Amino acid sequence: MEQLLNGLRAAAEPTRLRILALCAHGELTVSELTQILGQSQPRVSRHLKLLCEAGLLDRFREGTWAFFRLAAGGPAADLGRLLVDRIPDEDETVGRDLQRLAAVKAGRAELAAAYFRANAGSWDRVRSLYVDEQEVEAALLGLLPEREVQDVLDVGTGTGRIVELLGRRGIRAVGVDSSRDMLGVARANLERAQLHQCQVRFADAYQLPMPGASFDAVTVHQVLHYLDDPGEAIAEAARVLRPGGRMIVVDFAPHELDQLRSEHAHRRLGFTDAEVAHWMRAAGLEPATPLSLPGDPLTVVLWPARRPAGAGQTTKPPAAPAANRGLPH
Repeated sequence: MEQLLNGLRAAAEPTRLRILALCAHGELTVSELTQILGQSQPRVSRHLKLLCEAGLLDRFREGTWAFFRLAAGGPAADLGRLLVDRIPDEDETVGRDLQRLAAVKAGRAELAAAYFRANAGSWDRVRSLYVDEQEVEAALLGLLPEREVQDVLDVGTGTGRIVELLGRRGIRAVGVDSSRDMLGVARANLERAQLHQCQVRFADAYQLPMPGASFDAVTVHQVLHYLDDPGEAIAEAARVLRPGGRMIVVDFAPHELDQLRSEHAHRRLGFTDAEVAHWMRAAGLEPATPLSLPGDPLTVVLWPARRPAGAGQTTKPPAAPAANRGLPH
C-alpha cells in the first residue's frame, strides 16, 4: 500500500506524468528530457529524482551519462504502466512531447549516420582500434557448428565482414544494414571474394524484411551499443530464428570510455551478462554461458543463445518507424 501511495503522489503532477509517458518509449537522458519538456535541467532532475524514489522509473549510469526508463518490476512499476496506458491518445501536450521525442531520435540517427558515412571505407580498421578482431571472429565461428548451420542472418553487417567469413565456410549468409555507404563497401568486398551465395540488403534491425523462422542462426556483431532499444532488436532477430536455431550477440562488457560516444557514436557503454540474458529470455531464447575475451582497455563478450527446439514463432508488437528509432546500422 505504501509503495502504491508513494507512486500515486509522485505521478500526480503534470510534468512528471509527461516524463512517464516519454520514458515508456525508450531510455532517455536528462538533457534529452530537458530539450523535449522545455524546462530547466535542475527542475527536470528534481522530477526524475522523485519518480525514481517512488519506483516509477529506473535509473542507470554509464560513464558521465544517466539513462531513465519506465521501471521494469514492482507494484509501482505496474502503476506506472497503467497510468501511461490511460493517457488519451489525443492529449495535445503529450502529442507535442512525442513529436519532439521523434525529432530527438531523428537527430541521434543523423549524427550516427554521418559518422558511418565518414568511416565506411575504413570501418574494419576503426573496429580494430580496441580489440583483436581475429580472436573475436574465431570465437564467433567456433559457436556456429558447420553441420548445424546452413544459413545465417548478420544484423548490422557493416562492411560485411561476418558475412564474408561465413561465406568462406560455404554458408549462405545474408547481411542487413541501414547504412547504404556501409552496404556499398560490403557488396564490393563480397564481389571481390566471389561469394555469390552471400548477399547484403538494406533493412532496419527493428523491422527485418524476412519471414519468421527462416534462419538457422543470427549474429549481432558490435551493433547493440549503437541502438536506442537493444532488447527490441534482439526480439526481432529472435523472430527469424528456426526452432533449435542459434543467436550470437557480440559486444562490449561495461566500461567507462566516454569518448566512444563523441568519437565513435556509441549510445551505450557496454552491457552486463544479466542484461543481455534478460533480453534473450524475453525473446523466447535460452541463454548459454557467455564467453569473455579480455582486452585493453575493452573486454568483448560473446553471448550465445538458442531457440528451444519445440518453440513456435515469437510474436511482438509492431515497431516504430526507423526514422523515430535512432537506428544507425
